[in-house]
Amino acid sequence: MRTITIDIINEKALKLLRVLELLKLIRLRKDKPIEKSVTMDWLKYKGAMSKQPLNDIDQQLNELRSEWE
Repeated sequence: MRTITIDIINEKALKLLRVLELLKLIRLRKDKPIEKSVTMDWLKYKGAMSKQPLNDIDQQLNELRSEWE
């Protein structure tokens, strides 16, 4: 069994797909809506950096900026 994703452009195509499903040639499934939340975006970065005092971060930024000059 293979799974493919298609975009329905015309409702006639959906009717044809439903006929194929009735003939037990294919199975139609509804996609779950993709919920994009802010917390999910941040989860991929969790643990990427260790916590540092702001003074250390400022010092590192200043050093990086001075290297570019």
